[in-house]
This record gives sequence, structure tokens and C-alpha cells, in this order.
Amino acid sequence: MNGKIFIIEDEPSIIQLVQHNLEKEGFIVSSSQNGNEGLKELKKFEPNLLLLDWMLPDLSGIDICKNIRKDNSFKDLPIIMLTAKGEEEDKIKGLDSGVDDYLTKPFSFNELMARIKAVLRRSNPNTVSDNLEFEDLVLERIEKRVYRDKKEIQLGPTEFRLLEFFLVNPKRVYSRDQILENVWPNNINVESRTIDVHIRRLRKSINIQNKKELIRTVRSSGYSLI
Repeated sequence: MNGKIFIIEDEPSIIQLVQHNLEKEGFIVSSSQNGNEGLKELKKFEPNLLLLDWMLPDLSGIDICKNIRKDNSFKDLPIIMLTAKGEEEDKIKGLDSGVDDYLTKPFSFNELMARIKAVLRRSNPNTVSDNLEFEDLVLERIEKRVYRDKKEIQLGPTEFRLLEFFLVNPKRVYSRDQILENVWPNNINVESRTIDVHIRRLRKSINIQNKKELIRTVRSSGYSLI
């Protein structure tokens, strides 16, 4: 998992192509073809980056961007505008509305991926880093290895994904529903108690002797990495 990307775009073929390729790159992706609905879904999905079409059937991308920037929870969300408008004054209008970058259609996926990585690197280096670190805990994404205090820890695939999810945004409290959506995105049959079981397994694995506990339970709210 390299982070979460939300797409608001009214052309299904573009959504399908971009989503397929982003998922191959390790991103979790969700999308909407409608501006108003997209705003609602975006706030539930809580992405690391938004790909936003300028021309939509209800709201314009500019209006959506202004709406997002007024919300304190999303005012710093990285936004890349996708549009057929290529004139300089259109680009300036888009950037003035609060977008972080601007890509004119048609575009290649390689160019889009380069823009995404550049924007994410500026806003949150952990989102595109090969290694994630927190205190004495290190997760190597490519090698699929985890270390605590330089000692390797053996984790199952689900516990690895759980830890990776927590490491992208440490100290943030996630509800069971948020964990379910991000760690088990395609499995609607997972129960809350199953999540709790995997959390306990992860805790047991990373809590080595004489080291403090790193996963915190927040009553009635969920879990966080300290």
C-alpha cells in the first residue's frame, strides 16, 4: 500500500485505466463520477491525494476544490487537476483555486504517476517511501520485512498490511470501520472481532521484551500507533 487516492472524474474509461494502474502501483483507490457525491465519498474515504476533473456534470472541479479548501480536515489535501483545458489562464485559474498540480488531457499514465509521486513526496514523504519508520520500528515495503530495535519480526500478510496502514499516519486514531475499509478493502464479510484478533496478533509480535507498547486502544474510538 502506497497510500489512498480518490478520483472524481466523469469519464468511466479514464477512471478504469487510472484506477487499474494505480492499484498495480500499490495504491488503494476509490472514485466517483459525480461532484456532489464525490465530495461526500471523499470525506468518508480520507485519501492522501485527490485526482479531480475540471469539467463535471454537476459541480466544476474548481468549485469542488474551493469547497475542500474551506474544510479544515481537508484544506491540506493534495489535489491534481485533470482537464482538457490547456490554456495558460486556465492553468492559472486552477492553481489559484488551490490545486497542487495540473495535467492536461490526454496524458500518459507515466506522466500522471510522476506528478502523483512528486506531490505526495512534498506533502507526506512516508506515502511514497520504500521504508516506513516510527521510533525503533522499521517496515521495508519492497522486502516485506519488519524490524524493531534492529531485530527482525515475523508478521503474517494481514498483520503486515495493518502495520503499514498505521505507519503511514502514526498517532492517528482509526475506527474499526476505517481499518476494515483500508486493510480489507474488498472483503465486506470481515467482522469487528476479526479486526480485534489481528490487532492482538500484531501487538504480540511487535511488543518485544523491555520495549513499550506501540499500539494504543482508544475506548469507543478504535486504535492508533501510539
